[in-house]
Amino acid sequence: MTPEQLSTAIVDVLTTLSDEGAITLPDGVPTTVTVERPRQKGHGDYATNVAMQLGKKAGMNPRAFAELVAERLRRSDGIAAVDIAGPGFLNITVEAGAQGQVALDVLAAGDTYGHNDALAGQRINVEFISANPTGPLHLGHTRWAAVGDALARVLAAAGATVDREFYINDRGTQMDLFGASIEAAALGRPIPEGGYQGGYIRDLAARLVAADPGLLELPEPERRVAFREAGYAAQLAEQQEQLRTFRTEFDTWFSERSLHDSESVADTLLSLREKGHVFEADGAVWMRTTDYGDDKDRVLIRTNGELTYFASDTAYYLNKRARGFDLCIYLLGADHHGYVGRLRAMAACAGDDPDQNIEVLIGQLVKIMKNGEEMKLSKRAGTMVTLEELTDEIGVDPLRYTLGRYPADSPLTLDVAQMTKQSSDNPVFYVQYVHARVSSILRNAAALGLEPGTEMALLTHEKEGELLRALAELPRVVASAAELREPHRVARYLEDTAGIYHRFYDNCRVLPMGDEEPNELHRARLALVAATRVVFANGLALLGVSAPERM
Repeated sequence: MTPEQLSTAIVDVLTTLSDEGAITLPDGVPTTVTVERPRQKGHGDYATNVAMQLGKKAGMNPRAFAELVAERLRRSDGIAAVDIAGPGFLNITVEAGAQGQVALDVLAAGDTYGHNDALAGQRINVEFISANPTGPLHLGHTRWAAVGDALARVLAAAGATVDREFYINDRGTQMDLFGASIEAAALGRPIPEGGYQGGYIRDLAARLVAADPGLLELPEPERRVAFREAGYAAQLAEQQEQLRTFRTEFDTWFSERSLHDSESVADTLLSLREKGHVFEADGAVWMRTTDYGDDKDRVLIRTNGELTYFASDTAYYLNKRARGFDLCIYLLGADHHGYVGRLRAMAACAGDDPDQNIEVLIGQLVKIMKNGEEMKLSKRAGTMVTLEELTDEIGVDPLRYTLGRYPADSPLTLDVAQMTKQSSDNPVFYVQYVHARVSSILRNAAALGLEPGTEMALLTHEKEGELLRALAELPRVVASAAELREPHRVARYLEDTAGIYHRFYDNCRVLPMGDEEPNELHRARLALVAATRVVFANGLALLGVSAPERM
C-alpha cells in the first residue's frame, strides 16, 4: 500500500462518514489527504493529521473526529492497525502483504515508476540556457545545464508537456565584435578593443581559414561578415556538442535574430501600444511596467532608434505564448535578480497573469576548487573555466549529480577531489553504488536460477518495511520536486533511500548461503532488491546521471 493509496482510503472513509451524516464538512470532503512516514519508531508505518485539519471545521473535537475515522479505516483492506496519538494524530500500520505489494507495483511499472499526473495537461516551456554563440559555455552555463535539464525531466515525469529551450543571443554588438576578433586573428592583427580574447579565437580563425581559404580574399566589409557568420555556425555547433556530451538535450534552439527577421518585435510593440502600455518620453519609447509592480518603466526603443534587449525579451515571451505554452519558466543567473519584476510586469502588460503564465528562477554562483585554489581560467578561453574542461576534469556523472543535489538559489563551493572521490562520503558514488550492488545480487541470483517471487506477505522484518515505505515515496518526491521546481529533492531522496537499503542488506540476507535451499523468503527479498534497482535507475535518470551495473 502506497501513501497515495492510503490517502485514497482515508478520503473514501471521509466520504462515507459525510454521506451518512456522521460528519459535516462545510467545504466538502478533500480530494487528497496528507500521509507521511512518522519520524519516530513505534508510531506505525504512516501517519496523518487529517483529524487535526478537519475536526474543528466539522464542529468536533479533533480526537473525537479521529475516533470516527479510525473505526472505519480499520475495516479497510490492507490496514493492520490504526492508533490515535495526542490530540488526534492517526498512526497507521499496514499489513505486510499490502506493504510488500509496493515492490510488485514498482516492478510492474518499470521505468515509468515515479511518474505521476500532478501536472497533467500543462504545457511548459523551460528556457534554461541563454548564451552568445561567441565562445565556449562556462561554469554558470554548466550549473543551469544540469539543474535546468533535471527540472525539465521531473516536470515531464509529473505529467507536463515540456519543451527545453536554448535562447541564442545571436544579434547585436557582441556578434560584430566576435566577427572582428576572428578576422583580426586570421590576419595576424591585434584583437580590436573590447573584442574576444583567448586561444580559442586563434584556433577558430585557423580552422575557418583551413576550411575556406577564400575568406581571406574577400573585400573588408564582406570579409568581416563572413568570418562572423562562419564563426557563429562553428561556435554554436561546438556548444551543441558540448551539451550533448553533458547529456543535456534541447528541443528548441531559438535565434534572437529570428524575432527581428520575422517582424515579431515590431508586431509586439504595436500590440502593446494598442493595449495602452507604450508611451514616448525624452525621445525614447517606453513600456509602462510600473503599472504592474516594476520599480521603473522600461525603454523599448532608445533615443538613437535602437531596440533594447527588453524589446526582444518581450517579443520572445509572446512568441512562446503564441506557440501554445501555458507557463514560461526562465532560469537566470545570479546577476539577473532585477529581471524578475520587469518580466512579470511585461507579462501583465501583454494581458497575461504573471502568477500563472511566467516564472523566473534565479541561480547563484558556483566556485570549483582544485588543490586549494579556485578554478577561474581556461587554457582555451583565457578568462573562464568551461563546461568542456569541467567535464574532462570531473566527469559527467559527478558534475551533474553534485550540481543537481543543491537548491539552485544556493551559492556553491565545490571541490574537484571530493566530487571524484570513490568512497561512501561522495554522494554520487554512494547512490550509484546501490544500483551496482543490487545489480550484482540480481546477476548472482540469475546464476543460481533464482527469480523474484510474489509472496510479499513474508516481508515482515522491520528493515524490509522501512525499505518498502521508502520505495513507495518516489512518486510523491517527483511530484513535489516538479511542483516546487526543486529537482534536488530527488537526489536527497536517493541518498536517504541508499542508507535505508544498506541497513536492509546488513540485516536481511537475500541469497541462500552455501548448500541452503532457496525459499519463498529469498525470492520475496529478491523482488524487493529488483524494485530497489528500478527506483535508483529511475531516480538517477531524472537527474541525467547514469546507473552503473558494476563499480
